Amino acid sequence: MLAFVGIIFSILSRLIDVYMFIIVIYVLMSWFPNAYQTKLGQWLGRISEPYLNIFYRIIPPIAGLSFAPLVALLVLSMAQYGLGALYNIIVF
Repeated sequence: MLAFVGIIFSILSRLIDVYMFIIVIYVLMSWFPNAYQTKLGQWLGRISEPYLNIFYRIIPPIAGLSFAPLVALLVLSMAQYGLGALYNIIVF
C-alpha cells in the first residue's frame, strides 16, 4: 500500500515539474516575435494560460514587467513542497 502511495506522490510531483517547465517555456516565448502564433505557442498557451491568468488578474505589471509568472511558479513550487511534506506525514 505504501509503495502505491509513493508512486502516486511521485507521479504528481513529476507532473508539477512538467507543468512548471511548460510555463517557463511559454513565458520565454515572449522574447521571440510571433512565437505565440506557432502551433507550439498555441498549444502551450492552451495549457498554461488558464493558470497564469489567475495571477495576471491579481498581480499588476510593474514598470512594464509582469511578475505574475514568477509568482505562479512559486505557488507551484510550494504545492510540490507541500505534496512532499504530506507524503512524509503519511509514510511516517
